[in-house]
Amino acid sequence: MIKVLHNNTCSKSRAILEHLDENNVAFEIIDFMEQPLSEIELKTVLKKLNTDVQGLIRKNDPLYKEKFADKEYSDDEWIKILSENPSLIQRPILIKGSVAMVGRPIENVRFFIEK
Repeated sequence: MIKVLHNNTCSKSRAILEHLDENNVAFEIIDFMEQPLSEIELKTVLKKLNTDVQGLIRKNDPLYKEKFADKEYSDDEWIKILSENPSLIQRPILIKGSVAMVGRPIENVRFFIEK
């Protein structure tokens, strides 16, 4: 089963859920806006994504631009910031076993669910 780290206010995130549903792919929704990820959970997601923390940050988000863009933070500080400000996390994130991907573009999602 695929876990989807989901933000319901995000149209791309909703579109991925619709795509999974239309293709009869079993999935579990984790609404990380309602239930923010802990720092440990974020570190686990980063390992599964095979990326560093910078790859998880939404740098076009207004909150990022207002509060964080002009400052330097360590990876651990960023993980704490993301845990406290989940809107800054890329979405959706699909997790299947020990691997994960940011669910964009949809063509990549198709490949991911067929693996």
